Amino acid sequence: MKTAPDTTNTDRNNGAATAPRDSRGRFGQGNAGRRPGSRNKTTLAAMALLDKDSKRLTQKAIQMALAGDAAAMRLCMERLVPPTRERVIQVELPIPETPADVPATMRAILAAAADGTITATEAEKLGRCVETFARAHELADFDARLRALEGKHAS
Repeated sequence: MKTAPDTTNTDRNNGAATAPRDSRGRFGQGNAGRRPGSRNKTTLAAMALLDKDSKRLTQKAIQMALAGDAAAMRLCMERLVPPTRERVIQVELPIPETPADVPATMRAILAAAADGTITATEAEKLGRCVETFARAHELADFDARLRALEGKHAS
């Protein structure tokens, strides 16, 4: 089967180069298609219409919220105070120095979750941090013992 080399096509709308296509007209590997940040023509038109009236629309939404419209209140509050994804976990935990300290730290995490100081999800995340510490410590210990054995074997 004879195939033509990849060629760069030109976008019909603005003359900008688009992703290369093969002889069948298919896009090659990679992020082909619409360029990042580009917008649909309908979206651009709607934005242009809203742009000239944005101040009046904002004032109307605030008036509706102040008048008790729950949807308008929610809209205004979401713009003022975006929802937080995570909160700072404030709990006293013993920081493990060695793997022998890990059970005490895990016990403190479990106790904090049990008494409601932290959520179960937060406890899980903290537990994974402690587990990662323990694995890193084990890896360092294993490396030290291996180097000592190799040193004895070489001499």
